[in-house]
Amino acid sequence: MNDEKDFLGKEPIGKLLRSLAIPTITAQLINMLYNIVDRIYIGHIPESGALALTGVGVCMPLIMIVSAFAALVGSGGAPRASIHMGKQDYDQAEKILGNCFMLQVVISAILTAVLFLFNRKFLLAFGASENTIEYAVSYMNIYSLGTIFVELTLGMNMFITAQGFAKTGMLSVLIGAVCNIVLDPVFIFGMHMGVRGAALATVLSQACSTIWVLAFLTGKKTRLKIRLRNMGLTPSVILPCVALGAATFVMQSSESIISICFNSSLLKYGGDIAVGAMTILTSAMQFAMLPLQGLGQGAQPIISYNYGARNAERVKGAFQLLLKVSLIYSTLIWLFVQVIPQAFAGMFTSDAELLAFTSRALRIYMACVFMFGIQIACQMAFTSIGFAKESIIVAVTRKFILLLPLIYILPHVLTGNQTFAVYTAEPVADFLAVTFTALLFRRQFKKALSSLAL
Repeated sequence: MNDEKDFLGKEPIGKLLRSLAIPTITAQLINMLYNIVDRIYIGHIPESGALALTGVGVCMPLIMIVSAFAALVGSGGAPRASIHMGKQDYDQAEKILGNCFMLQVVISAILTAVLFLFNRKFLLAFGASENTIEYAVSYMNIYSLGTIFVELTLGMNMFITAQGFAKTGMLSVLIGAVCNIVLDPVFIFGMHMGVRGAALATVLSQACSTIWVLAFLTGKKTRLKIRLRNMGLTPSVILPCVALGAATFVMQSSESIISICFNSSLLKYGGDIAVGAMTILTSAMQFAMLPLQGLGQGAQPIISYNYGARNAERVKGAFQLLLKVSLIYSTLIWLFVQVIPQAFAGMFTSDAELLAFTSRALRIYMACVFMFGIQIACQMAFTSIGFAKESIIVAVTRKFILLLPLIYILPHVLTGNQTFAVYTAEPVADFLAVTFTALLFRRQFKKALSSLAL
């Protein structure tokens, strides 16, 4: 049994990363289908597709916040559980799992009430116009009722992957995605529910995933089990998890704030078409980022477990392999976007004007995405070894210190085309952020490895 539990510390790193990363990358791509499939179907609703797509796009900040709270708990708790597994302290690892489960239930109840009662006010503040607000509210009213399913599926699934059950984690997402793909056309077109049908399909699909996740974490195959005795909210257990997860929370929740800023600025300079294009650009960025995050999640159990076991060589080897593969992927995505942007934009709209506008904007918006292999690899490694402070610094620097001000500054600097100046804020911030992250990581990671030899 000990050999089975210690496979993260003994198996060859390349083989381990491949076996863990392929399912987690697949899971991230599948997870992306929840929103992308909705948008593809919504964008092709007869007559009202373009406005409906823009309306649902305005909902993205709220959807990102829901996902961010799941990450706050899951991405902080899962690495800490892995570290304790590396120390062979399985009792503490299960306490972390139980506490995180209860915290997500509490958070879900609060979010559901807030989103259902106040979503119209939020959506108007986030860039919805009189033409798109009803589409946005219709979608959000239903989506908010399924908040608990989103929280538990995304958050608890991280504990499945953290134990090395990457394929099971992938199946959790696959079940929901298949349900979503099947139910979307039935509700949207077959039952003529429009955007409400898309939201209902998503909620029911997430519910199916939640049942699968909880069945596994209370079953016989899991190494860490959800137990009633661990379902407290013990400060000494939960607070370190929240502190470590804060970086991912900032990263994901700031996406919603940044999306608000982008939408309001784009509505000012470019109108509904610019906001509609931003919905597609956000999907493209997700397509680039989620597989990178999946790769990082695949490496996380290896890095965390061996950091807990004080095996510096395996920690270093896992990070170096993660960095190499991440850079290759981000470079390939950058080439794809720069050469054939219209291929991606065409997935979401058949409107000729929106298609032409988005193809041009996409090249600008993702001009520095080839560098993101460095950014994601370093951020995931910081989280994997429990460096909460550094993780937060990196996340805050990119979003709040760099990107947010640039959204408002660049339209006044690049006055020739103020709409496209707004999109330019993204690559400028990316270049500066990746440079800063690489320098900070090089120094702190060296210190972390040295501490393991003491």
